[in-house]
Amino acid sequence: MRFYRIKISSWTSSFRYPNIISGYQPTLDVPPISTVLGLINACAGSYMKYEDTKIGYYFEYGSKELDLETIYQFETDNKGIPKNKVKSNVLKREFLYECNLYLYLIDPAIVKHMHHPHYSILIGRSNDLATIEKIEEVELQEVTNARKIKGQVIPFNNNYLPGTLQALPLYFTNTIPRRNIGTKPFSVISFNSPDYPSRLDAYRDVIDGKELDIYIHHLHLNNE
Repeated sequence: MRFYRIKISSWTSSFRYPNIISGYQPTLDVPPISTVLGLINACAGSYMKYEDTKIGYYFEYGSKELDLETIYQFETDNKGIPKNKVKSNVLKREFLYECNLYLYLIDPAIVKHMHHPHYSILIGRSNDLATIEKIEEVELQEVTNARKIKGQVIPFNNNYLPGTLQALPLYFTNTIPRRNIGTKPFSVISFNSPDYPSRLDAYRDVIDGKELDIYIHHLHLNNE
């Protein structure tokens, strides 16, 4: 099957665990689908509807490090209005270094936005600036019972692949405040995980001599 493969790189990335609000901040080893869709929205310059969209991706990094970060906390009154009281705090945050994200897309209308991004693109937080390095067409063969799924997030239900089990949103609403859409349990499988048998159909690719099986997510977010 023919795909558009887009390579995106960044010096750093960090993907917060949704259920950890304060204290030590670990990072997920793979970005959630919502992060990837947000990146595409930044390229498009608008909030997009993913009503019948197929997307796959693979993420890898060079190392995982720990940094100290100063945050500023605001107090609010019972109406949610900020008070003139601010206090600083220092926390430990994990981050990933030398990151590469490979997107696999089918829709040329989405790929068109990647050629001339409307806004700056990020892989993670606001300081994780990213660059689109290459856009190319590739022909990938479908494989059954994929064994080389890694550097990806896979729906946990009915698949039960080993990895970090985490409830992650598929997308967010275009409202204030934003609301999670389609939160489901996922297996977060690092790029350096060993091969493991599955019942999944995927598409075989080779990146820097490494064989990978790319799982394709079929999104119907208008029904959420």
